[in-house]
Amino acid sequence: MSLRDFITKQFIDVIEWVEPEEGILAYRYPMQDREIQNGGKLTVRDSQAAIFVNEGKVADIFGPGLYTLTTATLPILTYLRNWDKAFKSPFKSDVYFFSARIQTDQHWGTQNPISIRDKEFGAIRLRGFGIYSYHLSDAKSFYSKISGTRDLYRVADLEGQLRNTIIAKMTDAFAASQVPFLDMAANQGALAEKISETLKPAFTEYGLTLDTLVVENLSLPDELQKVLDQRISMNMLGDMGKYTQYQVAQSIPIAAANEGGGAVGIGAGLGAGVAMGQAMMEAVKKSTSAPSGGAAPGTPTAETKFCSECGKPIPRSAKFCPECGKPQV
Repeated sequence: MSLRDFITKQFIDVIEWVEPEEGILAYRYPMQDREIQNGGKLTVRDSQAAIFVNEGKVADIFGPGLYTLTTATLPILTYLRNWDKAFKSPFKSDVYFFSARIQTDQHWGTQNPISIRDKEFGAIRLRGFGIYSYHLSDAKSFYSKISGTRDLYRVADLEGQLRNTIIAKMTDAFAASQVPFLDMAANQGALAEKISETLKPAFTEYGLTLDTLVVENLSLPDELQKVLDQRISMNMLGDMGKYTQYQVAQSIPIAAANEGGGAVGIGAGLGAGVAMGQAMMEAVKKSTSAPSGGAAPGTPTAETKFCSECGKPIPRSAKFCPECGKPQV
């Protein structure tokens, strides 16, 4: 190289990186044909890490601090280049910066329901979503396994991989827990902690540390949710006899109002409500206490008679037919 080329050649005296925006995990310092001046300065901020790569191999790693680049601060690179301890010339090396800030408000969710076996409901399909946060903790592992020689590596580039990892580990946690779905939904905090414990080794393998994981919601697909709602409703009914009494009490004022104004209408409405309630109570009693081999349906007994209008069997004491509302003689 001629003297003129040497004089005009650019040397780098200061190496530093100020993150221009959020969402960047790795950044390759632009070198091109420039060389690093021996004795140059390297600034690594509190939220960063830096590595020097020589001929594709990770050489020296730097945490936060201000460094003067000499053989003392570049021991591995010095060894690889076979420099003597008093080298004066500039040198070439690829420099990568890494953001160690916590990447917050990262979202995960099941694109499709996952199938698990539930103790109470059998095989069910489950949906879930939430948020998580992590930070880059091992720059060498992240460079070797994830970012490589790319000029820029963003959070969004890693999002799909981490989301699928969370879903896979979540499925394993569900399968191993044997906890019913209703208990999972009621203890989402404890479930998130369990999933976090199974996830941390996977994050560590990528050079990352999982800081938090939150399960915001667990749900079933719409068709399964309807079945669950029906089951809950049946459990809430409890004693069918008491439920019937309650329904009768609620229907009396409604029936009275629908019969029109005036004392006659009110009385007729009340009579219809009472007759309806009696019919319902009789039906409940028969369904729960009638002996086998009893009278066939439609056969009058000592307690029933036929409606003069529609011919349906009704209680003998009924003043109104609960089917058609016809007054009875």
